[in-house]
Amino acid sequence: MPLPRAVRVPPLGDGLWSRRLLALAVGAAVAALVGGALWRTRGWDTESFAGVAWALPAVQWLERRWRPRARGRLAWRARVAGRDAVEPGLVARRSLAGCADLVVDALFGVTLTLAVASLLPDERPWGRIAWVVVWAGIAVVVGRIGYEEARFTGRLALTAGGVRHGRRVYDWTNIDRVSPHKNDGRLDGVRLRPVRWVSLQPAPVVGGRDTAVGEDRLLAAIEYFRHRPQALSTGLPVSAPEPAVPAG
Repeated sequence: MPLPRAVRVPPLGDGLWSRRLLALAVGAAVAALVGGALWRTRGWDTESFAGVAWALPAVQWLERRWRPRARGRLAWRARVAGRDAVEPGLVARRSLAGCADLVVDALFGVTLTLAVASLLPDERPWGRIAWVVVWAGIAVVVGRIGYEEARFTGRLALTAGGVRHGRRVYDWTNIDRVSPHKNDGRLDGVRLRPVRWVSLQPAPVVGGRDTAVGEDRLLAAIEYFRHRPQALSTGLPVSAPEPAVPAG
């Protein structure tokens, strides 16, 4: 259901190059900081990572159990940096839980990778080369995360071009119905039932734990604007509709 993405060079006039360059600078800075910090771990043995490696799964499990109430609202922005264009629209930021997920998952991946890399024989040339490759790979991956966070406006956006969640974009014309999505008995995002099923994958879900806007507000906004997406393209500030209050 996401809009297809052809491999091509972005046009110079799409208004996104300043954002791309800013995101590239942020990603490079993050990669340099992480690479510098990780270089100091060279020569550490496996026992140096043992305590952290054992503790992180427990921290990750506890962190996933933490679900603060999403009290944010969709905010109007005259310039929303999307995947292919800059448009006016409504934006939801990343939630505190989403930020925590990002940090804990990155720490878990980096620690596990370094623990495995510490088993490489440092006295052999191929072992030293392999460690440098692992070190560079970690720095690039973490830098990529920084790039993605700076590249787009907000975690989720509603524009005339569609619903964007992260890098994925869903066209308004292919949204047939919206409904709350539940995960382990808890509300966790809004399901977008497509008009045309282009694959056997389940209907996509937007919002949820990593988005600061609750499911009720997000569902009401998507349901409202899917019938009138042109209202988001006028350039004039618009407000997201409030969810209906249950009777009684």
